[in-house]
Amino acid sequence: MRLLAISLSGRSKSFCKALYCLAFLLAASPGNAQASKVEELRAEIKKQQDKIDFKVTDTLYIDLLNDLAKEIRFYNADSLLSLSEKALEYSKKADYTRGQSMAYLRQGDYYSDKGERDAAINNFTKALILSRNMEDNALTLRIINNLATEYSYNGDYAKSLNNYLEGVEMAELKGEKEMLSILNENIAALYESQEDHEQALIFYQKAKKLNDEIGNDISSAETMSNLASLYAEMGKLDYAMFNVNRSISIFEKHRVMDWLAYAYETKGKVYLKQNKYQWALYWYKQGELIHQELDDDRGKIHLYNGIAEAYLGQGIDSLSQKYAMEAYDISNQIKFPEGIRDCAYTLYKINKKNGDFEKSLAFHEIFQDITETLHRTENKKSLTLLKTRAEYDQQKQELIEANQKALAKQRGLIYAAIIVLIIFAIITFFIKRAEKIQKRLNAELQAKKEILEEHEAALVDSNDTKTKLFSIIGHDLRGPIGSLQGLLQMFSDGEMTKDEFFQFIPKLKSDVDHIYFTLNNLLSWGNSQMNGATIKPSVFALESLVDDNINLLSELAKSKSIKIVSELSGNTLIWSDSNQIDIVIRNLISNALKFTPDNGMITITAKEKNDLWEVSVRDTGVGMDKVTIEKLFKKNSNITTYGTNNEKGTGLGLSLCKEMVEKNGGTIWVESVLRKGSTFFFTLPKAEDKYSQAS
Repeated sequence: MRLLAISLSGRSKSFCKALYCLAFLLAASPGNAQASKVEELRAEIKKQQDKIDFKVTDTLYIDLLNDLAKEIRFYNADSLLSLSEKALEYSKKADYTRGQSMAYLRQGDYYSDKGERDAAINNFTKALILSRNMEDNALTLRIINNLATEYSYNGDYAKSLNNYLEGVEMAELKGEKEMLSILNENIAALYESQEDHEQALIFYQKAKKLNDEIGNDISSAETMSNLASLYAEMGKLDYAMFNVNRSISIFEKHRVMDWLAYAYETKGKVYLKQNKYQWALYWYKQGELIHQELDDDRGKIHLYNGIAEAYLGQGIDSLSQKYAMEAYDISNQIKFPEGIRDCAYTLYKINKKNGDFEKSLAFHEIFQDITETLHRTENKKSLTLLKTRAEYDQQKQELIEANQKALAKQRGLIYAAIIVLIIFAIITFFIKRAEKIQKRLNAELQAKKEILEEHEAALVDSNDTKTKLFSIIGHDLRGPIGSLQGLLQMFSDGEMTKDEFFQFIPKLKSDVDHIYFTLNNLLSWGNSQMNGATIKPSVFALESLVDDNINLLSELAKSKSIKIVSELSGNTLIWSDSNQIDIVIRNLISNALKFTPDNGMITITAKEKNDLWEVSVRDTGVGMDKVTIEKLFKKNSNITTYGTNNEKGTGLGLSLCKEMVEKNGGTIWVESVLRKGSTFFFTLPKAEDKYSQAS
């Protein structure tokens, strides 16, 4: 899929003064049919400079600089940046707001292509503020689209979707069909990235319908190229080939070279899905020839990765490795998560085939981590809620249309009665009947609306627990189990010797320990979520519980040379559920071990506070900043961080601690200083004398 990031040029007035310093910027030209457009702009710029009364603050001149910057985006990135910087400088001197907004948009495009996300978002945001102040709807829509696209390049689909939806609402209100088509197509790309192909197809078809209404061949061809890529992923290869061939003919006719390169790449992808590697390689190479004239790193990633897969299919592993690594390096250079994921998977397959199991496993873990990042909870939830809302709107619209048809039918009966001059009583009868039907249909509509809203609320509530559960199972359990399964499979298939297998034993033990600890937390948390779950308080000595957990975690502490000290006295009697408090203490000590570097120290103390014991677990670890502390105990927070020795965690332990401490009548909080350590505090009820004696 290829996202549509759009920009726009504007109108202005003229001033005077020659500017020879732009001569270098105007010298480089793209090597395709866009050259005529570029040469036309250069000629107009030269014409303006040759005027006797020329000034660099002439708004027409500024617009021409911005337009030229847009045209050479994929051919000379450095000139794009220089031209936009000049346009911004002159716009500020002329107090020309539109010129400033356009220049920031151009600079955002430059930093986007270089993978400098923060700089790109910063420039798009500046452009957006200025365009909104001017109330320039067309320009505002294009900037919103580019900003949303930038978030999607960063893998933040939730923020991307919010911006696209804002643009859709504005485009519908202002009747901007072209932008509405682009926004729908980019939303389709988000669903495609989440492998929800059916929902992606719905939005691509919306875009296609709008393009047909507009009658723009190039826009239609762009949509057909993306549809072809989607159909290839869905296995509908005949549909894919039909769409890509139509798009290629249009791009070749109009000489739209960047999209033509993508269309050739898509055709290669279709042949790759058919295992016709020679033909796949032929079309990928056609795209590579065009990219020699383009300055478009992002466009090269999937192209080179496709070439790598084609060579791998032919058994030419050396060339496959070369192209896959080049695509992988570009993806990392421009910080493109989807590219890193796809290239890592190709490199995993190449190294596995070549018997380099260590590299193969490393690339497979990168693939899994990036996949989980792109499919994180907030992305899935945002797209699921949009899908639910779209279904609700569709059902609502169907009910409204049914209501309107029924009312139209009744009005027709009334008009017919008037035409044939039926008596007033019959006319009145039909009117009253129509009113009753309308009320009944409105009541049915309202009832169904309420049912849908209740279902949506129930879906959100149930998904909170399910999402957290499946996130932990999918990421923190599936990763280690997947690694174990992969190693066992390679060993059982004879792809790995016994000695090579034994080298991974320490990693497997660490993964199994992590799985065991995670499962204990998961079972305890799941039990706490059950309706009617209750606590069973009793009197017990806290120091015994602490000593048991210190012994339990002593091996882990020893591996990092961490000293665990209990300063609890012999009379720390607690009135709580001992099983739940045992889980709290184990999680806090385990958490401290995770974030304390080698040769550190962990101290457990307890102080009497009226009718409570205040227990603390202090470590000399890495500490936390204020932002992390504020999020730590919030509802639905699921902060997961790697420890000092890359130990994995679920982000579930602290949520479990909070629930269990509060159920037992206590509170929990944390104090921390970055790079000095953290102290987790919690309170529990003291055992009253009568309970102490009874025990």
